[in-house]
Amino acid sequence: AIAAPTPVSALVHSSTLVTAGVYLLIRFNKFLIISDIRFILMFLSVITMFISGIIANFENDFKKIIALSTLRQLGFIMIILRLGYRVLAYYHLLVHAIFKSILFISAGIVIHIIKSRQDIRLLGNLNEIFPFVIIRIIISNMALMGVPFISGFYRKDLIIEIIYMENGVNVFILLIIVISLLLTVSYSIRFFYYLFFNGRVKFYRYVYVEEDVYFNLSMIIIIFIRIMLGSILN
Repeated sequence: AIAAPTPVSALVHSSTLVTAGVYLLIRFNKFLIISDIRFILMFLSVITMFISGIIANFENDFKKIIALSTLRQLGFIMIILRLGYRVLAYYHLLVHAIFKSILFISAGIVIHIIKSRQDIRLLGNLNEIFPFVIIRIIISNMALMGVPFISGFYRKDLIIEIIYMENGVNVFILLIIVISLLLTVSYSIRFFYYLFFNGRVKFYRYVYVEEDVYFNLSMIIIIFIRIMLGSILN
């Protein structure tokens, strides 16, 4: 899924393949609740969240960072499923699909225009060259971090509140979940830094690049959905 062309990755990570298995588990959630694998499911989900968050903080590949954030979100959904809130898990899956598709398509536009370079260490001050694309990435990353009043805030706030109020959740498990959520903020800020404030001389400054109007027009509707979806579904 990481090595696929970026438009394929946008579809795969948001709506098919990667999320299809989680959707099936949502449909058959009653079997998970009555079975004896609930602790194993919680343990694997928390470890998945934690490890993918750590790896994303040290990854330099543009697309792999976004793909690892998908893995972290899937672990988060599995935690909700283990607690028995399948409607909330499905709500999280829908909201995640929108911003993950925007992130991958925006990443694909940047990679396409700068001649297939994916190392974020070679980027910097992209807001000077792709302002509209960068706005999309900012909005999606803010939703990923759970910034208030963007769609990601409504789902993350509700999920954390339910986890805190749930009886029988191990304190150690709860601590790892909180650390994993902080790791999300950490790698999102790192992502911001390399895209905007990494001001060293870059190779693409010697190449003529500009935004494509067709790329921008195709994303206006989904941006508005991205901003308002969490409040509407909430």
